[in-house]
Amino acid sequence: MVPQGTEVIINVTAAGVCHTDLHIREGGFDLGHGRRMNYAERGVALPKIAGHEVAGVVAAVGPDAGPVDMSKAYVVYPWGGCGTCDFCAAGEEQLCTQPQFLGIHRDGGYATQVRVAHPRYLFDAGDLAPEIAAPLGCSGLTTYAALKKISSTSGTHTPVLIGGGGLGLMCLQLLKAQKLKMPVVVDLARDKREAALAAGAVAAIDPTDADAIEQVHRACGGAPLAVIDFVGAEQTAEFAMNVVGKGATIIVVGLFGGATPWAIPMLPLKSVTVRGSYTGSLSEFGELMEFARNGAITPIPTKSYLLTQADEVLDLLETGKVIGRAILANG
Repeated sequence: MVPQGTEVIINVTAAGVCHTDLHIREGGFDLGHGRRMNYAERGVALPKIAGHEVAGVVAAVGPDAGPVDMSKAYVVYPWGGCGTCDFCAAGEEQLCTQPQFLGIHRDGGYATQVRVAHPRYLFDAGDLAPEIAAPLGCSGLTTYAALKKISSTSGTHTPVLIGGGGLGLMCLQLLKAQKLKMPVVVDLARDKREAALAAGAVAAIDPTDADAIEQVHRACGGAPLAVIDFVGAEQTAEFAMNVVGKGATIIVVGLFGGATPWAIPMLPLKSVTVRGSYTGSLSEFGELMEFARNGAITPIPTKSYLLTQADEVLDLLETGKVIGRAILANG
């Protein structure tokens, strides 16, 4: 690869495997009621090389990129924007109206090299191992930004996390790193509930239990005021609405798919705030990387695979057989 303009070419050492990569493979999202939103409808020309959680080292620098320290290892901020819209001007490139996300709009990290648009998207990985650093670009940033949206209650009330996969486990570690209330985790899978308990969850509950809502209330000391849904399915959205108390906030992060199952009157009657959260900003990633470089974040479980095993790993993720994060490693 030859970099142009401000581009930087990164030799990929590790790439995290995310549920979004499954949507890339499938070509879109389930909107419920038989409806589907295809990536083509969002201006994404597929196929693209997937992979937006990228760690690596600099291979080459474009003529207009300015000075880049080639001796350092980096984590890539993958959520770059057009640079000219109002969101980009406000520092919220992840909300850009003409996004240029790695692994979605631009070829990503399931490769030996990746083309990064500008050095500002490179963050010093410090002494972090590549397999620990790579997931911070999505798993870490997404959970960090979601937690900031419940900051008014997270220091005093026990939150609920729906989903004990890679994002749920990362969220546990971020709560711990910030000395906030540890959560109750809700997940269908026994092994993920066990992993959540091992990571410090105050309780891990099977949502199919007849008294699951009562179990959550007992563990939280009452109806929770904050739920983060890392799954984003019809069943998890319904559980979130049923379990929260009045004045609560529900943050929806997951993109599993479906339509909202709520009875509309419950929104005003409970005065519930429902808010989406999509990755995070460049400045938030800087904050997160500071935590990570300082050793404040306990790494989540990872398992490394060869790049040639990408399809196999996506199959494992799709069937719920990944604990923590699967990593595609080069070299």
